[in-house]
Amino acid sequence: MTERAPRTAAPWWRHAAIYQIYVRSFADGNGDGVGDLAGARDRLPYLRELGVDALWFTPWYVSPMADGGYDVADYRDIDPVFGTLAEAESLITEAHAQGLRVIVDLVPNHCSDRHPWFREALAGGPQAPARDRFWFMPGRGAHGELPPNDWQSYFGGPAWTRVVEADGTPGDWYLHMFAPQQPDLNWEHPAVRAEFEDILHFWLRRGVDGFRIDVAHGLAKKPGLPDVGPAPDPTDLPYQDVDDVHEVYRSWRKILDAYDGERTFVGEVWLPTAEQFARYLRPDELHSAFNFEILCAPWDARVLREVVERTLAAHAPVGAPPTWVLANHDTIRHVTRYGREDTSFDMSDKRLLDPSDTGLGRRRARAAALLTLALPGGVYVYQGDELGLPEVQDLPDELLQDPTFTRSGGTDRGRDGCRVPLPWTAEGPSLGFSPAGAAATPWLPQPADWDGLAVAAQQDDPDSVLNLYRTALSLRRTRLTRLPETLTWTESAADVLSFTRQDGFHCLTNLSPTPQPLPRDTEVVLASGPLEEDAEGRVTVPGDTTVWSWERGATS
Repeated sequence: MTERAPRTAAPWWRHAAIYQIYVRSFADGNGDGVGDLAGARDRLPYLRELGVDALWFTPWYVSPMADGGYDVADYRDIDPVFGTLAEAESLITEAHAQGLRVIVDLVPNHCSDRHPWFREALAGGPQAPARDRFWFMPGRGAHGELPPNDWQSYFGGPAWTRVVEADGTPGDWYLHMFAPQQPDLNWEHPAVRAEFEDILHFWLRRGVDGFRIDVAHGLAKKPGLPDVGPAPDPTDLPYQDVDDVHEVYRSWRKILDAYDGERTFVGEVWLPTAEQFARYLRPDELHSAFNFEILCAPWDARVLREVVERTLAAHAPVGAPPTWVLANHDTIRHVTRYGREDTSFDMSDKRLLDPSDTGLGRRRARAAALLTLALPGGVYVYQGDELGLPEVQDLPDELLQDPTFTRSGGTDRGRDGCRVPLPWTAEGPSLGFSPAGAAATPWLPQPADWDGLAVAAQQDDPDSVLNLYRTALSLRRTRLTRLPETLTWTESAADVLSFTRQDGFHCLTNLSPTPQPLPRDTEVVLASGPLEEDAEGRVTVPGDTTVWSWERGATS
């Protein structure tokens, strides 16, 4: 039996399994076809039984919904389509009663063009002090007809829009790194900093356990907003990862640390190097950040091992826990991704219409789930991952709402395919997403064959994806989260990932077509798919399968 390592009570966020709720697609409580807080409250027992530790809610604030709520018009109230502030407060209380913590999305890089600040800036004219909270600049060219610089929006097209002044004349341009309805805030302005510090206090006083920070790398811009140029250096762009952003997070960390209950920040940080990424995780800044490298990696043992090694190496010097995520509301569902010839993911090249073998993809997705749940640190589960949902690739053009679809002229199908409402029952016009008898249809249509993937269809099937997640999350909570945040690779074939942690735990993921033997003197505790036997009667692991095993005699 392996000697146990000393154990200390680590903060919950170092090892939490966090479930992402894309509110408008999780559960509809009032029957209008859109998910809401009432629906989420009804499903809290499901989430408790699933075995996650915390819930991350995508923006529920007042918004015109030009970008699914990431265009915020009021950070201190709930959009009526989702419910009321009182309902949000009740949800937080009820989640805590179920043993679930609550993380809310914070969108500090930009707001909505309907936000009172931006309306004031437009109404005040070219010299209005309110414009200083944003990035208003005169255009280039003889008559200011050209954008102030060459920056391009992440959603496609120029990152600048020219305003028409009250007298009908063309005026200055304003910066929006996303849609025109999402003007970037100027984080050099003290009022912007004071406003968001107050927003943090507002939600902390209501009991939230943390914040997911949208575009955490993008708040600060280089002085003078210089051109990117024809051959930009991806590690030195003027609109992201500017040093001043770290001062913001140091000030925020002081606020969070003043509250009890181990509150936490997790950053959405898309950056090209591990060194840049790690700077956000210094002890006085963010607690953690999403590890998108594993999400983008192909289903390849060599690449995945390199990602794990780089991730652990990047986090160790700053003492931050790694996090593992396979999907979210911005990416192609990994059941579909893993069923393609090219299994990698690139945010700028989604290739939504590439053919996919869903059966193969789901087998690999099950294996990937056990692999990431076995790794040290925290893990995120996007709603529907636990059901094995694929990407919906045939949504009609007229129903697509993601601004990337229109901004790209239809060349980018956008992110709606991973945002289709969840199936809860195997029958009914909305598969249980809306209450029985609801007249409205879901805001995006569900595929007809999703009845077999519904919660009710998987509930009592011991081999379902849902029950695989439930079992894995339970074992992870009771046995793995107490282990040190390290692993040791063990000898294996080239296309196999094999590692141990302490207390006799072993994880083996076979990405080769050849069955692989289990380590000797171990007992299988959980497998992502059926196992086999070789001619000598030894248990073997077929391709695209992950197995958790413990040394014989090891105890919890």
